[in-house]
Amino acid sequence: MQQNSASRTDARAARSGRPIVLVGLMGAGKSTVGKRLATRLHLPFVDADHEIERAAGLTIPEIFARFGEAHFRDGERRVIARLIDGERKVVATGGGAFMHEETRALLLERATTVWLDADIDVLCDRVGRREGRPLLQGRDPKVVLAELAAVRNPVYALAPIRVASVAQPHEATVEAIIRELSR
Repeated sequence: MQQNSASRTDARAARSGRPIVLVGLMGAGKSTVGKRLATRLHLPFVDADHEIERAAGLTIPEIFARFGEAHFRDGERRVIARLIDGERKVVATGGGAFMHEETRALLLERATTVWLDADIDVLCDRVGRREGRPLLQGRDPKVVLAELAAVRNPVYALAPIRVASVAQPHEATVEAIIRELSR
């Protein structure tokens, strides 16, 4: 049955020819789930943050420190515009990408956008496993994530597909995305 669901999804993606783009707060699992989703759908996977770093020749924390968030968001928009070129693929975006109005408009127009929604406790557990998140530097992750969720979740809700990213193996989230994409 799982194979059948993936086959239907793959067929729908082939007809649409649109990239599948994952949005959501840091720690929602966009990169990890995105890689697994791409494998299941036999599609390439691209992490927008890695592409931004490659284009800039700097890490994201270095870009934030040297040039500020506004400069980073402008570069992020340009890279994402290049990535959603109509080719079938799965793209993981950074947590703030969908907040930028021009980037959001591009994603809603040219991609199948999926919001990975997760509870604050799940996000805190996950972000604690990885360093290098500029918005968390020197601050309590739970407070920052709650503040971000209050502002960003209503915007993420504009994505046509919403999937809960829960404290289970990432494969559960992949399955949920595949079910939603096959509808």
